[in-house]
Amino acid sequence: MADRPIVLVVACALVDADGRVLITQRPAGKSMAGLWEFPGGKVEGGETPEAALIRELQEELGIVTQIDCLAPLTFASHAYDDFHLMMPLYVCRRFQGMPRSQEGQVLKWVRPRQLRDFAMPPADAPLIPFLIDLI
Repeated sequence: MADRPIVLVVACALVDADGRVLITQRPAGKSMAGLWEFPGGKVEGGETPEAALIRELQEELGIVTQIDCLAPLTFASHAYDDFHLMMPLYVCRRFQGMPRSQEGQVLKWVRPRQLRDFAMPPADAPLIPFLIDLI
């Protein structure tokens, strides 16, 4: 287990004015295709998690937000077969623009209690109770 690289990925629970959370479905051709996840992505060298999340939200969804709009909530630590994932989860309620698929992924706004109805990657699923308690 010690020989697995640690991959830092950042995720966001975007929350709309109705208290719904945005989830995206991984498109065909990607690992874990068809599963639903919170938007975000890998932190690149030299990036802070917050800067990576702002970049990923712009690239994936076409929205703009700022560091002071990102509230850290919790994190996931999960061992996959060939790497170990560390994933901080931020909550964002303030952003500019309407989220739109920029990479072919399906988007869905759901109530936090409905998140359990969607198949998610093993690292994302344990984050759901924190969102249910928060929103």
